[in-house]
Amino acid sequence: MSNLNVQIPDSLYKQIEALAAKENMSIEQLVAIALSAQVSAWMTKDYIFEKAKRGSWDKFQQVLNKVPDVEPEDYDKL
Repeated sequence: MSNLNVQIPDSLYKQIEALAAKENMSIEQLVAIALSAQVSAWMTKDYIFEKAKRGSWDKFQQVLNKVPDVEPEDYDKL
């Protein structure tokens, strides 16, 4: 484990403190969970962006052209 010393606004600290107490966990646990979730979201965004750069609208259109132009079954309608 590594230690991290950060400065945050008092108002944010009070919110974190209250939420940690409500969830019956330490502030450290809450911050680690929140930071992990945010890092995961950023990494997912980067992953999707990289996948999109490798995509091709022409290939996408070729796949769509294979889909039959028919009405969906009754059970499959919105």
